[in-house]
Amino acid sequence: MATRRELKDAIRQRYRGSSDRRERRQILAEFVRVTGYHRKHALRVLNLPPTSPTLPQRERLYDEAVHQALTVLWEASDRICGKRLRVLIPVLIEAMERHGHLQLDPVVRSRLLDISAATIDRLLPPEREATGRMRRRRWGAGSAVRQSVPVRTFADWGDPPPGYFECDLVEHCGGVKNGGNYVHTLTLTDIHSGWTECAALVVREQSLVVEGISAIAMCLPFTLRGLDTDNDSAFMNETLQGYCNRHRIEWTRSRAYLKNDQAWVEQKNGAVVRRLAGYGRLSGLAATAALQRLYESARLYVNFFQPSFKLAGKQRDGALVRRRYHPPLTPCQRLLASPLVEESIKTQLRQQFAALDPVALLTTIRAAQRELSSLSNRDPGAAGSPDQPQYLTAFATAWHSDYRAPKERRKNTTKHWWRNRADPFADSWPLVEGWLTAEPNLAAGELLMRLRQRLPDVYPTGAQLRTLHRRVKAWRAERARQLVFAAISTTEAAGTVTIGSSR
Repeated sequence: MATRRELKDAIRQRYRGSSDRRERRQILAEFVRVTGYHRKHALRVLNLPPTSPTLPQRERLYDEAVHQALTVLWEASDRICGKRLRVLIPVLIEAMERHGHLQLDPVVRSRLLDISAATIDRLLPPEREATGRMRRRRWGAGSAVRQSVPVRTFADWGDPPPGYFECDLVEHCGGVKNGGNYVHTLTLTDIHSGWTECAALVVREQSLVVEGISAIAMCLPFTLRGLDTDNDSAFMNETLQGYCNRHRIEWTRSRAYLKNDQAWVEQKNGAVVRRLAGYGRLSGLAATAALQRLYESARLYVNFFQPSFKLAGKQRDGALVRRRYHPPLTPCQRLLASPLVEESIKTQLRQQFAALDPVALLTTIRAAQRELSSLSNRDPGAAGSPDQPQYLTAFATAWHSDYRAPKERRKNTTKHWWRNRADPFADSWPLVEGWLTAEPNLAAGELLMRLRQRLPDVYPTGAQLRTLHRRVKAWRAERARQLVFAAISTTEAAGTVTIGSSR
């Protein structure tokens, strides 16, 4: 477009400046050949007066106040993706306001409720940026128990009622296993709703597996009807077979070496277990107790405040596989919307949800993760354990703090705090700040134009535009932060964040 505009301006100047009709006719013919315009349209273009290009000015819809509030909600949701956060925002706002952690301005609230997943992903990149194969087990020749358990593949599930779980073990051996007993996580995932429960086992042993399944069954809001395991010897034994027979649990197994048969629980092994506990090496009773305390808080947070996708169907076209997903919902929301769940169970889930505080749960999870990091020989962890009001206040800036989720931790590096060049706006910034205070919507280009008119010797070329962009962005972010957390000093004891519009 810029090249075409320059061509029009150059030929228009030649055409309007010529007085010879033959020369004007030749210029017009050349212009038609170059641009491909119709001759009449080319005449209209060349006879128009020259105009300077002006970009349309559009009012900014999602300002810094919305950005700060979205960052707080993103931290409270444990930094999930935009598509999952979009459906969680109404639930999270209502829960945080009910417990006194959040007070939103009506304008900010309406814009957060109308925001799209694509806009969320577009607003959060700065915050996001600041933030092997399992060994095979031998089949075991002639196992009578294994041969008696029917095989169930991924395609055999269909849409079962709540209570049919996939079960798996995750070993916390810290990568390469070189001998010894390590803590294991027993993971159960409901096929219908995605409800996930985890239990920490001090070692991989069949009686402990049965005790873990029994303890999880007592915490479920519905009845355990079916259990699908892999071919691990910790499952394929008479102990688990007797437990399933006594409690009339339908027991099936996956095919050997085909993990996709247990895709539901394998996904939760990464999204829940590894995200919460990381990849460090854990062993002993102390690490088992710390891991179990982590799961006791995480089970409520994951099942009531973490939306997840559920596959609706897939279609294969040669090598291309097209997948369709249901809208993301939390496991609790899927149970409440299911016609297969009794009304008494739904009433119990609503009462339990009304009493849950997502910020308090997330604070407990962070404290348990710090304790677990101190027992792991791989994850360095973060020092200190702030109280809940401090933790809530830091939501808007936690993405560039020292904390990293166990799955996201990297080696610590020195923060670049020094300047390599002199600040070009060190002397003129008070003048710029005065203009911004009087007209907050001024663009950086307009500010630099005023500076060049006021101080032509200091800014002769206007090459400092990118630096001014960053300075203005930082100024607006600081002003929005002051507006967002204006009420923190008076309500810090209650742990409440007050968010208002920046207009």
